Amino acid sequence: MLLGELSALFTSLCWTMSAVGFSAATSQLGSQTTNRLRILLAFLALLGINALLLGQPLPLNAGWERWGWLTLSGVIGLAVGDAFLFKTYACLGPRLGLLLLSLAPVFGAGLAWLLFGETLSLLQMAGILATLAGISWVVIVRPPDPAESSLCAPGRGVFYGVMAALGQAAGLALSKQGMAGDFSPFAGTLIRMTAALVSLWGIALLQGQVSLTWQTVRQHPVGLRWTIFGAFFGPVIGISASLLAVQHTSVGVASTLMALPPVFMLPISHFFYHEKVSWQAALGTLLAIGGVGLLFL
Repeated sequence: MLLGELSALFTSLCWTMSAVGFSAATSQLGSQTTNRLRILLAFLALLGINALLLGQPLPLNAGWERWGWLTLSGVIGLAVGDAFLFKTYACLGPRLGLLLLSLAPVFGAGLAWLLFGETLSLLQMAGILATLAGISWVVIVRPPDPAESSLCAPGRGVFYGVMAALGQAAGLALSKQGMAGDFSPFAGTLIRMTAALVSLWGIALLQGQVSLTWQTVRQHPVGLRWTIFGAFFGPVIGISASLLAVQHTSVGVASTLMALPPVFMLPISHFFYHEKVSWQAALGTLLAIGGVGLLFL
């Protein structure tokens, strides 16, 4: 049963939808407020889901070792990694930010090999290379958004992007260790979200940003609605599906299939935003799909 690969593919679809929501929310609320709010909303939603499905809001019986791995994963992947990702978008724009984020599968495969001895077959490595080449092609040939602006030195933006990719890869590799055995993805996501919640809102409290955050949310109810939309598809459903994926397939394969949102965004951009899709982007999409096919063989 290709449960891991299918879950990773479903994760990409969820993250594509969440990107639409968070892009709209960020224009209303700003990146920092959106980041804090999405984590809080996801945490509250996951409390309800776990209480309904597992009979307890928090998985207190998960064991200290599992809590340790997933907490570390949440801090590195969701708090630190996503903070660098938002800085990358601010410096370089979403187009180049996504291109740098496509390094995550390479970092993920390397970390999984170093930490846990996880290896890939030649066919899997070929599929990863083809998929990443297709994704990179789609991102590169897409014309820059006139609204994109560089707010810092390009070198610093590249550094932020590399750190974002490394944070995402490390978070996924650590979560695989925390998800060992038959453990609920929703419970694992809640542990990761708890760590991110404490980190982000703790920093906001120390910086005196909590009241400003709520003031911004009250002033922009449309941004709140878009954040709810993005949080449902991203931190709630998408991250839970990503944990299910790493339970049943390698980190390298899972993170590659999760890197497909730039490809999935093409039809959305065409049909909903009326953007033209170039033949180069179409060829990049076909190359990425071919790579995905190799991963499913």
